[in-house]
Amino acid sequence: MKLFFSTKNITSLRLISQTLFAAFCLVVGFQFYQFYLWATNVSEQVSQRPPAVEAFLPIGALVSLKRLILSGEYDTLHPAGLTIFLAALFLGLFLRKGFCGWICPVGLASNLAEKIGKKMHTLVHVPSWIDLPLLSVKYLLLGFFSWLILWNMNLQELTSFHYSSYNMISDAKMLHFFLEPSLLAGSIMLALLAFSFVVKNMWCRYLCPYGALLGLLAIFSPFQIKRDQHLCIDCKKCEAACPASIKITARRTVRNSECIGCLECLPVCPQKECLQLTLPKKVTPPLLLPTLIISSFLIFWLVARMSGHWQSQVPPETFRHYYQQVQSIGHP
Repeated sequence: MKLFFSTKNITSLRLISQTLFAAFCLVVGFQFYQFYLWATNVSEQVSQRPPAVEAFLPIGALVSLKRLILSGEYDTLHPAGLTIFLAALFLGLFLRKGFCGWICPVGLASNLAEKIGKKMHTLVHVPSWIDLPLLSVKYLLLGFFSWLILWNMNLQELTSFHYSSYNMISDAKMLHFFLEPSLLAGSIMLALLAFSFVVKNMWCRYLCPYGALLGLLAIFSPFQIKRDQHLCIDCKKCEAACPASIKITARRTVRNSECIGCLECLPVCPQKECLQLTLPKKVTPPLLLPTLIISSFLIFWLVARMSGHWQSQVPPETFRHYYQQVQSIGHP
């Protein structure tokens, strides 16, 4: 057991963590689909709406966060979504982009696509003159949503959106989008899927505004990867293993906003103590970071459940009433 939980097994531990969270998301998705079928009178089997489905509503969570700051009122419609968003922000600020590296199911999908792309020899190297402009896309998206919500919307507008029928069915809208995508949306999703086997970590690296926000917070994280330039032999094995394609051998300290805290660079380094996980002026055991990431995330969930900030206070029959209008209700 002690041997398994060593630095050399970080990749396996990360895969286990990602897989378990992804499996949980699949179960939640299936449960929500059953609830949706009952709510839309397709099925007579009564099902419960799983609160964790709100994890897929980050824009609504951003609205709820600003409303919480301005009014002190916690979201009662999609409280789990706000809780998960707060947990991700906490992880980003103190534990690097731990949510991206150890929890997010999209991260797992990106890693699997990368591995398949390597085996199929379809992955291509994106030159820096293309890579750098593309890196800005997710920050532009983050800037747009921040301008739209954080800058433009006042408390009255936030509250109006919160109690709108559209927000009531935003989870059903999301499900409907994937079940019956338009030709344009379907084409875009297929293109993104195809390009994921060609460009390493394409969605996470270039398009995810959620990851962009967490990356900006992670710059201030006390956890860093430090490289001893005297021990480094410039083999670049760490760079080949890095999902974020960070030029590790060109740095003494990895404080890059792209670093997801996966620690994949540590076990592949052939030089002992060349790459180390550190807190300010102190080397720390690598497994401390994933332990804190996962335990902190679960603590947010536990506290939310105990304090009544996990389960929506909207009765199932109310959801049912609005879900039956999912195709007729538009954005406010």
